[in-house]
Amino acid sequence: MTTDTLTPVINLDDVELRDFADAEGRFSARVGSFGKVIGSSGIGCMLHVVEPGRKAFPFHAHHRIHEVFVVLEGEGVYRFGDERYPIRTGDVCAAPTGGADTAHQIANTGTTMLKYLGLSTTAETEVVEYPDSGKFAVSSRYDMSNPEAGGIRFVGRKEASLDYFEGEP
Repeated sequence: MTTDTLTPVINLDDVELRDFADAEGRFSARVGSFGKVIGSSGIGCMLHVVEPGRKAFPFHAHHRIHEVFVVLEGEGVYRFGDERYPIRTGDVCAAPTGGADTAHQIANTGTTMLKYLGLSTTAETEVVEYPDSGKFAVSSRYDMSNPEAGGIRFVGRKEASLDYFEGEP
């Protein structure tokens, strides 16, 4: 649904989905962000549709953004910290801020599509850790759905950090 007119109501069937995947096919989903479309400025809203055997995102933890997931259809596994929880239609999963102990990931382990809502706080600046790969991401004023809009996004590893004064005159 693309519109220049703000409407406070949207049907999930009208959420515009885009493909989101890595080149190797380990992560794959159709996702649609619709918070701004309905006028939400402090709560992020995203619809996720994940095929059987897939995961939408790598295992990760947010430093600033708290997420809640509501399973609309299907079943899967919610990985949270060191634990794994079976999930199904009607389940609600929390993903508070933190480190590896609150890292999270949803995988579709069923035989049908897994559809869930991700609701979150919003932050202009965010740090995300990826415990499985040892990476981190830092972003500020960056919109993944519109990278040309500006802002900063960096994905790296702590070992590649520069000295604070490096390159300064």
